Amino acid sequence: MPESLTKLTYQTFQQSKNYFGLAHKILSSRLRNLIYPTLEQKTKPIPNELLLKLQQRLDQLLETDWQDAQKGVYPENLLFDNPWDDFFRYYPLVWLDFPQMWERVKQQNYQDFSPEINTDGYPSYYVQNFHHQSNGYLSELSANLYDLQVEILFGGAADAMRRRILAPLKQGLKAIDSVAPRQARILDVACGTGRTLKLIRAALPQASLFGTDLSPAYLRKANELLSQIPGELPQLLQANAEELPYLDNYFHAVTSVFLFHELPASVRQTVIEQSYRVTKPGGVFIICDSIQLSDSPELEYMMDFFPEAFHEPYYKHYTTDNLLERLQRVGFENIEMQVHFMSKYFIAHKPA
Repeated sequence: MPESLTKLTYQTFQQSKNYFGLAHKILSSRLRNLIYPTLEQKTKPIPNELLLKLQQRLDQLLETDWQDAQKGVYPENLLFDNPWDDFFRYYPLVWLDFPQMWERVKQQNYQDFSPEINTDGYPSYYVQNFHHQSNGYLSELSANLYDLQVEILFGGAADAMRRRILAPLKQGLKAIDSVAPRQARILDVACGTGRTLKLIRAALPQASLFGTDLSPAYLRKANELLSQIPGELPQLLQANAEELPYLDNYFHAVTSVFLFHELPASVRQTVIEQSYRVTKPGGVFIICDSIQLSDSPELEYMMDFFPEAFHEPYYKHYTTDNLLERLQRVGFENIEMQVHFMSKYFIAHKPA
């Protein structure tokens, strides 16, 4: 397929996902307001100039995504990867779960778990109905719906934002002259359903991949996803990121995607310390998470609205937290920060 046609196909694919996400949000909001009128969110209209800026940021993200594929950072077919089986199987369940979510919001019950869900042994900050999800991150339903919900939230741009870790990840590994492709060990902290590990596998087919997560349900989903890929199966462990069960200086690279905004401040510091401990000298640690207030003060209203609308109890503090200082405090250096659409990246290096 000619390059120009492929690019047009990619842009159309992304635009259709964006339109779908917007339609979903509009319809679900109207249905909620009809069934639960007391929950109608009094939101200020977003100014046209801000909408234009958001569209420009999305366009820039997609252009960067396209360019990285053209440069060979990852295969071009990754641009069109979409969990269609999950979409057709689970999208109706997204709607069926709404009444429980809305009732939970009405009751302001944010730690609501079914009797069959065992919450013993988990940190108190984790036992939350993040995003108002039924049973938080501890059920099979939650694991099956998560990627769909995140794609809808970001208008189909979630994977494009995840892929922004791949170029600095490959660059970081190149900086370690002694590591051969088959010897590279990469850990994804809070790997969730395995989407990030799948992207890393496509970009680095020979590396040894590892993933940890607190949720056994999400790890089962990750195993289901990653077992479909030919080659070495990533090693997945149920583990708290505050106590990573690995030797010091073991990984050439450590990644963490969409984790830090869901952690209390003190825990963020502990996770950074643990990530530093397990990273080899000369290795790289990459965080991908939400934008912060210092990056986009014009989006302050949206950042204030987000934790209320999606029950993110630690997000407000995250938006003003100085992660650069936290990374430097434990010893990371040569730290680069990037912003792509609604996400922010910290690319930190452990001294050789």
